[in-house]
Amino acid sequence: MKKLRIALAQINPVVGDFEGNVTKIIHNIEKAENVGAQIIIFPELSITGYPPEDLLLKPKFIDDNLEALKKVQKNVRNIIAIVGFVDRKDDIYNAAAVIYNKKLFDAYHKIYLPNYGVFDELRYFQAGTRYPIYRIDDICFGVNICEDIWYPGGPARFQALAGAELIININASPYRIGKGRFRENMLYARVLDNIVILAYLNAVGGQDELVFDGGSFIIDENGNMIARGKQFKEDLIFADLNLDAVKMRRLHDPRRRQEVIKLKKGTVDEILIPMQMNKVKGLKKINSRINEVLEPLEEIYEALVLGTCDYVKKNGFKGVIIGQSGGVDSSLVSTIAVDALGKDNVKGLFMPSRYTSKESREDAYALARNLGIRIKEVPIDSIYQSYLNILKKEFLGLPLDVTEENIQARIRGNILMAFSNKFKLLVLTTGNKSEMSVGYATLYGDMAGGFAVLKDVPKTMIYEICKWKNKKEGRVVIPERVLWKEPSAELKPNQKDTDVLPPYPLLDPILKAYIEDDKSFDEIISLGCDIDSVKKVIRMVDTSEYKRRQSPPGIKITQRAFGKDRRFPITNKYRGY
Repeated sequence: MKKLRIALAQINPVVGDFEGNVTKIIHNIEKAENVGAQIIIFPELSITGYPPEDLLLKPKFIDDNLEALKKVQKNVRNIIAIVGFVDRKDDIYNAAAVIYNKKLFDAYHKIYLPNYGVFDELRYFQAGTRYPIYRIDDICFGVNICEDIWYPGGPARFQALAGAELIININASPYRIGKGRFRENMLYARVLDNIVILAYLNAVGGQDELVFDGGSFIIDENGNMIARGKQFKEDLIFADLNLDAVKMRRLHDPRRRQEVIKLKKGTVDEILIPMQMNKVKGLKKINSRINEVLEPLEEIYEALVLGTCDYVKKNGFKGVIIGQSGGVDSSLVSTIAVDALGKDNVKGLFMPSRYTSKESREDAYALARNLGIRIKEVPIDSIYQSYLNILKKEFLGLPLDVTEENIQARIRGNILMAFSNKFKLLVLTTGNKSEMSVGYATLYGDMAGGFAVLKDVPKTMIYEICKWKNKKEGRVVIPERVLWKEPSAELKPNQKDTDVLPPYPLLDPILKAYIEDDKSFDEIISLGCDIDSVKKVIRMVDTSEYKRRQSPPGIKITQRAFGKDRRFPITNKYRGY
């Protein structure tokens, strides 16, 4: 019986940390060898971290990446290691090294280079042209990278027709809502079309705006899930594969025989790896884990926690500071920060003014008690009055307006940044996607900070996540009043968000249709949205691009986030209505 023990090393690399990434790779190789695995696989560009972006334009970065691969190579003995790296020939390639017994047997070059959304691979890499398969004894497998598997007629098809019973697909595939299920359904189709066992490995971790969700898995030739790793956590997944079962299934598929005949000679390279196969039957049986998929709100929350944790830690900050308003956004950001970093590394700053309500004070302090975080109070009213006194002559005869509101927000931003500088804490901003979309935020005020945790989370979803969190914890973490009181910036008497915005349950569907789905004015109206509201929202979105360009990075969770996922000009006279 042809059996193979495989290990999927779902690791969290750091971009540019060659020493740390190599150490992590070698450690997992040693663990896999000790368990008797014949193959261990690592994520796409696991040597460099993903995405390296314009670091790829630096020749020394490529040199150091190749040196790092050599260090890994020296530590590969009685196991085949598939390691993502940047190869350099006539050009540079997104590549997978196939290493055995300290020797580099081959480097597979990624063929389909994504160049949409957050991906810019055509900016950096040349596309591969080869479809290699690898043979050890009577076992045959193929390797490809991320986007390659999304094409029905891509490399996996040629590799399977040439005899590969196992397809290994290594990835750095970022999270967004719904992508996991969509990706899994696509991969089931690839498995059944090609009658192969598929080992799908994803990276895990946060990298600037992206979060890689892990959740690696193995599907057998019948479309059965036989192993699934953890989501949003590092993991080492083992499975024993029965490759005879692939051969038996293929015997019953006459359609495949016709396709094999059509495969042109020389289309696929076959590379022999002289490995002496250990008999899996002589090893202790591996019981593969099939971890349950998280429910949607928990997935989103875990993405936000991991993205926050890695951004703070990978950039060397000791902790974070958050402006506490007693509102829902700052409450959720604080809760995420505590789960990401621990309560001792999160500090709250309450900055009341003459317009701050008694309820907001109570809610801010209640949240701090519930989370166990320290909270400091720095009133801003005397500073605000100083501004009014200084500007009194210049503003004489003019009514109070958004100018005075923004002064308060900027005072708070200044104080937060002062604490950041003095205590080496990263400021987490608390704005959400709804507000950022329409520019309902103050430049150099509440937008001032280093990381925007909720930048891609709509307001209505924030309420859902907060309710889910309280229910999951079995106690009140986020004060109940925060979840039902009317949102207000509290920058003037009796202020409400709905003074300038449609109610969020009406606003968010318009924003999704316009920003994420690229629907036209007429199409949005056809969804039942009010004409005047749609015009107003589109105008606010289009004229707020200059603000968003100056906002801190934030975690992508939706189909289309602000930043490099959505690239619109600031100077723009076009109106689609």
